[in-house]
Parts: sequence; C-alpha cells; structure tokens
Amino acid sequence: MSRIYALDDDKLIKVAKALSSELRLNIFRELLKSTLSVQKIAEIFKLPASTAMVNINKLEEANLIQTELVSGLRGSQKICSALYDRIVMDFIGYNPDSTTNPIYIYMPIGNFVDCDIPSCGIVTENSAIGYFDDPRSFYEPEAVDAQLLWFRYGFVEYRFPNKIPYDSVLKSIELSMEICSEAPLYKLDWPSDITLWINGFEAGTWMSPGDLGGSRGFLTPAWWDINTTQYGFLKKWTVNHTGSYIDGNHTSSLTVDKLGIEGKNYFKVRIGVKDDSINRGGLNLFGRKFGNYPQDIVARIDTVSKP
Repeated sequence: MSRIYALDDDKLIKVAKALSSELRLNIFRELLKSTLSVQKIAEIFKLPASTAMVNINKLEEANLIQTELVSGLRGSQKICSALYDRIVMDFIGYNPDSTTNPIYIYMPIGNFVDCDIPSCGIVTENSAIGYFDDPRSFYEPEAVDAQLLWFRYGFVEYRFPNKIPYDSVLKSIELSMEICSEAPLYKLDWPSDITLWINGFEAGTWMSPGDLGGSRGFLTPAWWDINTTQYGFLKKWTVNHTGSYIDGNHTSSLTVDKLGIEGKNYFKVRIGVKDDSINRGGLNLFGRKFGNYPQDIVARIDTVSKP
C-alpha cells in the first residue's frame, strides 16, 4: 500500500528544499528500499558520519523520514526509515498571492535577556563558562557564545525582533530547538515537563523522556565528556489561527491573534521547567555546534498580505 504525503504550501517548501540536494534525494531513495543506520548511510555514500547526519536531519525536518535510537552491542545507534513513498500536492484553492515568503529568525542560545536558573551550567564550543551550578556564570560576557546550557528548573528568556511586514498580518509562528531533560551526567529515563511561552502566554508543555548521552552527538566537540549529555530532540512549537501545537499535535486553544505580537518591536520567548511540574527533570538546550542538529533556536513567521 502506498504511503501518501499530502502537502499544503508550507509543507511543499520544506520538502522541496530537502530534496533539492541530489545527495539527500539519493539517501531518501535508499531508505525507500530498507531501514538503515546512520553509519550504514555514511558507508554507502562514502561520507563522514557528521555529514550524513546533517543531511538526514534535513530529511527528518521535512517529515520525509523518521529516526529512532536502537540499543545494540556497541551502544545505541540511530536508525532511519522513510515515512512515505508518494508525495501529492493539491493546488486547488491555493492562492500564491495570499501568503508571503516565510520569515526566519535565528537566535543563538546564549543571547537570552533574562533567566532564573538555581542549578545550572553553560559552555561554549571550546570550554566551560564560569563554574557549574553557579548562576552568576550566565552573566559572564562569554555567555553570548554558549553552545549548551542546562538547568534543573527555572527559565531562560529571549527577545525576537518583530519582522512582520507592515502590509501583512501574522498567520502563524513556529519555534524549533534541540532540547532534552537534565539529569546528573545523563539518564535516558528521566522525564521532564518543558514549557514554552510566547509573550507570557503558555504555548504548550512537552514531556522529554530523558537526558541523552552515552554516545557522542554528531556535532558535540571531542573535549566534552562522553558520560554527560550529548544530544537532544528537535522539537517544534507552533501557534496559528486554530490553536497551539507541538510537532503537529494540538496542545491548547491559544491562537496567534492572542499573542499581541503585531505592532510591537519584539516578542518574548521563554523556555523553562515550572516549579510545580509533575516531572521536574530540568532541561538542556543545544546550540548549532553541539548535539545532533546544526541550529540554534529558530523562529519561523508566516504572514498573509492585508486585503
């Protein structure tokens, strides 16, 4: 039976970008034949494992494939499989003039403007900043270069510039980041309720299953101890006119028109773990040079031209 991926205009852009590379197209074709590990994909295409992982991430972000960690004799390995073998786009009712190009804002994880983090740590690509479990380290000048930060509970907050064109209105906002729980060293079974707020409005809570370590993240530098946190999950919070979603799953009735972004110079994004969470397992937040995904916090803003 064919597995059909029905696209709207937003999904089409992601899929087109993912398959615009001949290498990624060939990787996808191989995964249509069978499930493969990242290591096997690297061997087939004669690639470094890090290069293979970057391209696999692009396919996963477009929802063309899925990956999962599977335990083996030599530790965990990442297994990839194709989700669809047919892609369909229905252009009926599609008005290309009604939606502007998406706007992307890339926010370094160290560019926070506020934080409340009693038990914490922060590191750059090359070294630790200050001392672990000392909140004063988050105020060091080097904090702007952070590539990994963590805390047991509390929050970090960012200000994103409002780039909505003056002749447009906000259609949806999506925030994506690599994130996981925070345990001593690491622990795969360590749930944590991680919440995201936009302008003070709660956009949804995701329960991270654990703190991932034991095998090196594809981007994690060699100096970082293998027996500590290595990588996380790529998660996406979306708010549009129908509600709020995490990875496409509905979380609340909060809609984009309630966020109060339009007409302001910036909007606030807070990421944290509530003091009264059922699973207060902290969080790790990864930059583009740590973990498995080469990105910081990414905001995607979709707008519609005013009538």
